[in-house]
Amino acid sequence: MASNDLVSVTLVTYNSGRYIKRCLESVLAQKGPQIEIVVVDNNSTDGTRDILERYEDRCLILYNSSNSGFAAAQNQAIQLSRGDWVLTLNPDVLLMPYFIQALLEAGRLDNRIGTVCGKLLTMSPDFDIDAKPRVDSTGIYFTPNLRHLDRGSLEIDNGHYLKREYVFGATAAAALYRRSMIDDISIDGEFFDTDFFVYREDADVAWRAQLLGWRCLYTPYARGYHVRAVLPGNRRALPKQINMHSVKNRFLMRIKNMTGDLYRKHWLSITARDLVVVSCCLVYEHYSLRAFGKVMQSWSRVWSKRSEIMARRRVTDEYMAGWFHYNPVSRPAPKKGSAAMAPARSDTQVAES
Repeated sequence: MASNDLVSVTLVTYNSGRYIKRCLESVLAQKGPQIEIVVVDNNSTDGTRDILERYEDRCLILYNSSNSGFAAAQNQAIQLSRGDWVLTLNPDVLLMPYFIQALLEAGRLDNRIGTVCGKLLTMSPDFDIDAKPRVDSTGIYFTPNLRHLDRGSLEIDNGHYLKREYVFGATAAAALYRRSMIDDISIDGEFFDTDFFVYREDADVAWRAQLLGWRCLYTPYARGYHVRAVLPGNRRALPKQINMHSVKNRFLMRIKNMTGDLYRKHWLSITARDLVVVSCCLVYEHYSLRAFGKVMQSWSRVWSKRSEIMARRRVTDEYMAGWFHYNPVSRPAPKKGSAAMAPARSDTQVAES
């Protein structure tokens, strides 16, 4: 039974020994709401399990016998959790003491808010923080060619992003999700799509949540630090498996969520980007060519998911098109106490697709 007095923090670990202790300590030091911590370890072999054993009296920890992927393991953690709000957290994130409280206060401003994110700043793998830290993420946005990027990524934190505002979605590195939204947008009992395995699953959730009428709110009062391993400019330094899943999930996400109107508006940009992706696979990333076979293998299953999403879609073409721009899009957020009990999604009724 979910509790509105409890925030569930869900973590997935996989060879996260370098980070997990400091991450857990920052969660346990949170001020404000009552929290529970649920950790699912994906068969780590680097000593992560030894560290987690020290926290078994303060966390609920599940040890998988194999690496089931981020999406599946997060779903496990969410299913084991009890809170009315769920904070998904990466082990390489360090939270400031009032991070969760600030997210929760923002989420309570309007019951149409399904996701809340804060300001994440960058830090080194050794948890060193620069004197002039750079932004890691203040939410995610989509471009017309279907790239999803972090707002403010690598900008010096010099006073931007100082007000609450609606954004397209949140990075699952530190995203607070309303339980009722999780239940509403889950497909076949899955919040994160296990076909994705790893990478882009949070962008898929954000797109699906928007289609089903939920909003994502950014609040600058929640601050944390993140070791960002995956950036557009360091693709060649990433494991081959990550790059393969990145290619695969780009197309899975589109099959599930793309509407006809959006494709008609941006087909040229989308096609140009597709040609770049395919060309890179043919010339540089031969191992990523497997992505296309995996897309075909999962076609019928993913198309079934699409059919359910589109049958339940609650927003207009115009509303969705307004989010896809080359520059980040944001919209004014409610002031404290306004629209707190407004009817959910009443202003975004579906138009014929």
